[in-house]
Amino acid sequence: MIFCCECFNDIELKSCIKGLDTKGNCSICNQTDTYIYNTDIDSELVDYFEELISIYTPINLLTSTYPKKDLNLLKDELLNRWNIFNNLNASQIYNIITQICKDKYIDSPDLFDNPIGIAELHDTVYLSEKSLLKTDRWEDFVDSLKKKNRFHTKHINTTILKEFCSYLRKPYKKGMIFYRGRISSYTGYSPDLMGAPCFDSATAGRANAMGIRCLYLSDNIKTVIHEVRAGAFDYVSVGTFELLNDIIVVDLKSIDKISPFIHGLNYIQHAINKEHLKKINTEMAKTLRRSDSPLDYIPTQYISDFIKSIEHHGNIEYSGLEYNSAMNKDGFNLAVFYPELFKCINVEVYEIKDLNYIEKKIK
Repeated sequence: MIFCCECFNDIELKSCIKGLDTKGNCSICNQTDTYIYNTDIDSELVDYFEELISIYTPINLLTSTYPKKDLNLLKDELLNRWNIFNNLNASQIYNIITQICKDKYIDSPDLFDNPIGIAELHDTVYLSEKSLLKTDRWEDFVDSLKKKNRFHTKHINTTILKEFCSYLRKPYKKGMIFYRGRISSYTGYSPDLMGAPCFDSATAGRANAMGIRCLYLSDNIKTVIHEVRAGAFDYVSVGTFELLNDIIVVDLKSIDKISPFIHGLNYIQHAINKEHLKKINTEMAKTLRRSDSPLDYIPTQYISDFIKSIEHHGNIEYSGLEYNSAMNKDGFNLAVFYPELFKCINVEVYEIKDLNYIEKKIK
């Protein structure tokens, strides 16, 4: 079988196929003159997939108490749990995986053709050591922070969180440009008034508790306009901010898309934390209404504060968090822990001429 690098989302697999430096036409997605992998000749992907498949156990070898809801066919697991394939259906995935892992398919057909599960998903000893939320649910973590112990919760495994952050490192080079907006008058604000609020006026946000300064920036002007939630005929001052030093941030918008094939990442540990990682991404990008309680920010504030505290050889490791915009699906935001890292170099004033409301009846 011949397929191509464009059949995959996973950056490690795409890189592996491109590294073979063989071009041709894809029999799966019909791409032409692209980097291809031929299962009759190439074997570079075999170890990747055989190791991933090895974390699964056929239904006949699982305990009788294993929840039926967590049983799936391998092709569906690869489609829904992992961000490996690019717009392929389960049948196409089945064809690819059985061709890549021909020998394993012959030796263990039950793994490919019958329901399977991950035994560790319901192993309390393993979960307590290797799960981000130990044996708890996200809702237990949130409830504990809001109502029981805000600063010293034992519901989250910070060692695991720190490890996953290391796979999300993103460098920003000096001179990079971001934007920040403030609703203003026609005359707008001067550059020195466009930065983060001072300590005594810093309100709670996604990545900061009340009284802690944090500079919230966006990737482009459109995202800024959406994020400030300006009304029709409002004026918005948009500041252009320049990065003054090279920094490293954590790219939280990719937290649930970490490749399982990264060197050193444990497949089982990754599998049991996929849903937790996806929840962090969802919470960071969740739209909060004006009427929502500041308590709704607490889970992401806790995670942000922990990431801010991470050090390497006594030096600060991360200077901020990048996350999806809740208001513009095509944009992203940056929460900067240390506002002095950016300088506002210019301000322009925009008038909001029109709004486009999209309503949805809920009852």
